[in-house]
Amino acid sequence: MKAGIVVFPGINRERDMAIALEGSSGRKPRMIWHRETDLSGLDLIVVPGGFSYGDYLRCGAMAAQSPVMAEIRAHVARGGYLMGVCNGFQILTEAGLLPGALLRNAGLRFLSMDCHLRVERNDTVFAGKYAAKQVFRAPMAHGDGNYFADDATLDRLEGEGLVAFRYVTPEGDMTAEANRNGSARGIAGIYAPGFRVMALMPHPEDLVDPLMGGTDGKPLFDGLAA
Repeated sequence: MKAGIVVFPGINRERDMAIALEGSSGRKPRMIWHRETDLSGLDLIVVPGGFSYGDYLRCGAMAAQSPVMAEIRAHVARGGYLMGVCNGFQILTEAGLLPGALLRNAGLRFLSMDCHLRVERNDTVFAGKYAAKQVFRAPMAHGDGNYFADDATLDRLEGEGLVAFRYVTPEGDMTAEANRNGSARGIAGIYAPGFRVMALMPHPEDLVDPLMGGTDGKPLFDGLAA
C-alpha cells in the first residue's frame, strides 16, 4: 500500500510511524500537513499519536476540524484504508469516523508503560499477520485512553465483530489490572463497519525492530505492506 501520515501541530509520533511503515513496505510514506487537501494516489492514511494542538479544549477536538479531515472522509468513502493510533484514535472519534470517545484514564494519571493486547479477529488487513486471539506487547503513552461508549454502541461493536484489540494479561485473560486505563469491556482498538478504518490507543509502531526491544508490532505493518 502507498501510505501517507497526517501531521498536525503537536503530533510527535509521525517519524516512529514512518519507520514502521517503511520497514515493512520498503517505501517511504508521504508526510501530509494538516492543511493539505490532495490525498490522491494513497491507499492508506495514518493519523499518528502525540498531542495535536497541545491537547487543548479536548484531545483531538481541534485536529478533527482541520482541512485535511474532509479529504480523509472522502478517502474512506472511496474505499481507502485509515488507521489512527493514540491521539489518532482520539481524532477519529472526534471526527465521527469511529464511535465512542476517549476519556481520562481511570486513575486520572498519564500512563507510560507496556501493555498486552489480544487480537480479536485476524481476517482484516490490519491484523492478518497475527493469529486469532494472539497476545502481543505494545507500549502505551496516554492520559486520555479510557474508551467509552453507551451500552447500545458497545453491544453493536461486539455483535458486528468490530472490536479489534483488548487489554489482557500476557496469558490472554481480561482483568482489571490489565485494563489500566479503565476502557469499557477492555477495548483497546476498534474497527468501523467494512474493516477499512481501525484505531487503537497503544503504539505498535514502537516495537518493530529488535533495537526497539522487540518486534511484537511488526506483523500489523507487514499486513499493511501487502
